[in-house]
Amino acid sequence: MILATHTSRVSSFLPTIATASRTANRAAHRSIYQKTVFNSVEGAQTAKLHDEAKEPQEEPVPSEPMPPRLMRKGTDLEATSGTLNQIAASLDLYSSHLTSRKFPTTSLQRIQTLNTSRKSLQGSRDENLGAAKKLSGEIGKIMKSGGDASAVEEIKAKVEAAKGTAEKFSSELGEVEAELSELISALPNLLDDSVPTGPDESQNEVISTWGSPSSLPAKLNWSPTFTPKWHDDVALSLSGWLSPSAVKMSGSRFASLSSSCASLERALSNFFLDELSKSGYTEVSVPSIVGSPALTNTGQLPKFEEDLFKIHDFECNGDAAYLIPTAEVPITNLHSSETFKSEDLPKRYAGLTDCYRKEAGSYGRDSRGLIRLHQFKKVEMVTICHPDSGEDEHQKMVNTAEGLLQKLEIPYRKVLLCSGDTGFSAQKCYDLEAYLPSTDSYREISSISSTGDFQSQRAGIKFKEGKKKGFCYTLNGSGLAVGRALVAVLENYQMEDGRVKVPEVLKGYMGGKEYLE
Repeated sequence: MILATHTSRVSSFLPTIATASRTANRAAHRSIYQKTVFNSVEGAQTAKLHDEAKEPQEEPVPSEPMPPRLMRKGTDLEATSGTLNQIAASLDLYSSHLTSRKFPTTSLQRIQTLNTSRKSLQGSRDENLGAAKKLSGEIGKIMKSGGDASAVEEIKAKVEAAKGTAEKFSSELGEVEAELSELISALPNLLDDSVPTGPDESQNEVISTWGSPSSLPAKLNWSPTFTPKWHDDVALSLSGWLSPSAVKMSGSRFASLSSSCASLERALSNFFLDELSKSGYTEVSVPSIVGSPALTNTGQLPKFEEDLFKIHDFECNGDAAYLIPTAEVPITNLHSSETFKSEDLPKRYAGLTDCYRKEAGSYGRDSRGLIRLHQFKKVEMVTICHPDSGEDEHQKMVNTAEGLLQKLEIPYRKVLLCSGDTGFSAQKCYDLEAYLPSTDSYREISSISSTGDFQSQRAGIKFKEGKKKGFCYTLNGSGLAVGRALVAVLENYQMEDGRVKVPEVLKGYMGGKEYLE
């Protein structure tokens, strides 16, 4: 396939490419999760999984210290994801950021070599095209003056030879540009200077906490001997857990809810959308199937194709079709190849979709319940803004997601992700982690990322300010992940008698019910 019919970050790197390669990089990438298969469809989980969930986790092996990362401030790349020439001229900076992300740096030298070849081939092609044009002019002069026909034929031969040589260089140039496009598409975003350096989640920085887990026993009248249940056990006691049926028809990593649990899921979705609308986000309804260009624009392709559900007997406008992994993809692409007046920014959107991911999860606690599924619901926030307001919009999005958890009265903490835990497209990311009493731990319920102009360069989303033009900033975040919010409510509002107290803000969405029972 050819990467030329849609505006992309790659096209901004290679403005001379008319038909650059969009061939997916199918090299095997790091698999974070291990595949788990349910041993039986007769119950929600096997006893083995229950035991694994309770087993103490092995102490992590201390990681080797990472070298300090070069800062962007004061460089040409301070406020941009970079053009091809900037990348080639800033290999030390890029190498530093890739190393900080635990990402291979082998492609950088290849990019530099190919860029040198690209310039040489362009020069040779243009030189021969210029020679052919000049010689063609001489033919006209000879013919007008009634000159020797043999001289004309001789010059014509030289013209054809020059054109043939130019065509050869042009063909080689196309191959070089195609490889450059593929290599650049596989490079992650540069990190914001404020992102801490670290190899994995153990080095993430807890910025703040909200709520008091220690107050739950008194709030819910738990006796001193009561052990909080895992959320699927709570749902099972409410006759709201039909996952064995889901596994029977769809396989592992799928779940079904019924009765009050299904109603609670719907109530949470509606609550989130209503609150986001009050916060200035325009509700949108978007497709669940998109073509490969949309996923390339937001950074899922080509790097993470193996995590996506591909539809093999259907195409989107002639391109490969996929189920969306998050509403970030279709919402961001609502404005691909558009240019905004600066005064019309920001654009803030919120949408509820089902999301589909192949990630199989890990053994132990992630193999239970609703924590990690192939299909799940999520309310997504997306903002497209002027670069000058990028940081403010990021904080607004974080504050908005925090407000949802506070209104639900779910204890949580805000975490700034370190370099090794920051996603491919993000330059900076905060996670909100909800407290789960069953494991006395915090689990991610929202990730809020600023991608800078990384996605907008790929998607061609620009702004115009007088005579000035530039690429917008895009931001995205969960507002919230509905399934994980359901988990948090079931666990943080469970009663010792098996009922679940309805959070105050959800009573109006639940027909005034005080308890799920």
